[in-house]
Amino acid sequence: MSKNEMYDLIGIGVGPFNLGLAALMDDLPNITSVFFDKEDGFNWHPGMLIEQSDLQVPFIADLVTFADPTSQYSFLNYVHKQNRLFQFFFYRRFDIPRREYNLYARWVSEKLRNCRFQSEVISVSSNGDAYEVKVRHTDTKEVFTYLAKHIVVGTGSVPFIPDSIEKSEHVVHTSDYLRAAKDIKDSASVVVVGSGQSAAEVFYELLEDQKHHQYTLTWYTRSAIFSQLESAKMGQEVFSPDYVRYFHGLPYEKRKEALERLDSVRNGVDKETLIKIYDLLYNRSVEGRDSKIIIQPLTEVNTIKEEKGSLTVSCKQWEKEEEFTVHVDKVVLATGYKPHIPQWIWDKKDEIQWESEKEFKVDEKFRLVWKEERQHHMYISTNLEHSHGTAATNLSLAVMRNQTIINDVAGKEIYPIQKDAIFQQFMPNA
Repeated sequence: MSKNEMYDLIGIGVGPFNLGLAALMDDLPNITSVFFDKEDGFNWHPGMLIEQSDLQVPFIADLVTFADPTSQYSFLNYVHKQNRLFQFFFYRRFDIPRREYNLYARWVSEKLRNCRFQSEVISVSSNGDAYEVKVRHTDTKEVFTYLAKHIVVGTGSVPFIPDSIEKSEHVVHTSDYLRAAKDIKDSASVVVVGSGQSAAEVFYELLEDQKHHQYTLTWYTRSAIFSQLESAKMGQEVFSPDYVRYFHGLPYEKRKEALERLDSVRNGVDKETLIKIYDLLYNRSVEGRDSKIIIQPLTEVNTIKEEKGSLTVSCKQWEKEEEFTVHVDKVVLATGYKPHIPQWIWDKKDEIQWESEKEFKVDEKFRLVWKEERQHHMYISTNLEHSHGTAATNLSLAVMRNQTIINDVAGKEIYPIQKDAIFQQFMPNA
C-alpha cells in the first residue's frame, strides 16, 4: 500500500537525537516531517534508569534549548508543567536524574504530531527524485510506502557483547539490568565487568543492596585504574560546535588519533559516583574489610561459559600476564554499545564512500557521502565518532547537529549556530 504524501524529511528512529530534531521542526512553516519508530513509545535506556543515577550532561543540554531557549519543549517548561519548578529551583543542581530526563523526553514525544510509534522502517530506496520508505505498522501489520526528499537515520546503538562470551540468561548487559536485578541480587555471587559510568552505577547499586542479601560482589575492569571522567571546564570545550568543525576538517588518520587522546573526556566515571562508592566502602570497613567485595583493575575478562548452572569466567591480569578462573552465578556486562546500522544501508554499501570497513564518509553537514552526488540527502546521527568526534554521541551536541540538518533541508538559516563560542581556539588565526 502507498501513502501519497511527500515529506521534506523522514526520520528513522525516535531516540533523543531524532526526538530533538522532531521538536525543532514541529512548528516550522513550509517544512514537513514525520518520524517513525518501531517501539510502542519513547523509553530511553530503560534498563539503566537506576534511582539516584544522573544524566552526565547539564539539563540545559535538553532537546531544544541550545537552538531555541523559548521553545515549549524545553526541560524547564516540562518541570514547570509538572508543578516541579520550585522543587527544581531548590534542588540547585545542573545535573538531573536520568529517570526524569526519560520522563521529560517521553512528555515531548507525546506532544509532537510528527512522531509515530509502532512503525518499523523495513526498507529505504531511491527512485531518483526522492526516497521511498516502507513502513510496517506493528499494530495492524500493514505496510505503507512514504516519500521523502531527505532522510535522517537515527537508529542509535545496540548493546555490544564480545563474541567470546556465551549467551546465557545469567549473563546480563547493563541495558537489561533493571529487568534482571531481582534475580541478580538473589544469587550468591555477582561479577560486574567494565570501567565506565554504567559499570560504576550498577556496582554502587549492588553494593548498597548487598547488606540485604548474601552475594559476593566483584568488579573487574581491563583499565589500569578506575578513572574519573574529565570534567574540567576548559577540557569540556571539546563538546562545542567550534571543536566539531575543527575535528571534521582533519584527515581520517588524525581524527582517529585525536579520539584516543580524548579518551579521558569520553570514558570514565563521574567524580560524584566514585566518591559515593568509596565512602560506602569506607563505612563498610569500619569493623574490618568485607571479604565479599572484590575490586580489581588490570583484568581482562576473556571468556564466559555456562557449565552446570554456573558461569566460568576466564580472566587475565594483563600487566602480570597471569591467567585465572572464577566461578560465579551472575555476570553484568558494562561493555558498551556499537552503532546500529540498518541492513538497508549495508545493501547500498557499493554506492557509498567509506573511510574504513565499517565507517562511512559523512560530510560537515552530517550527510552520507555517495559515490555519485545526490540532491536528496541521507543525514546520519549514528556511527559519527570517526567523522565528528567525541561529541557525536553526546547529548550536548545533538541540538547543533539538528540545527545543521534543518538549515540544510530548508536551504536557509532557520536556527543560527554559534561560532567562536568558547575561550579556546584550535588553529592559529590566519
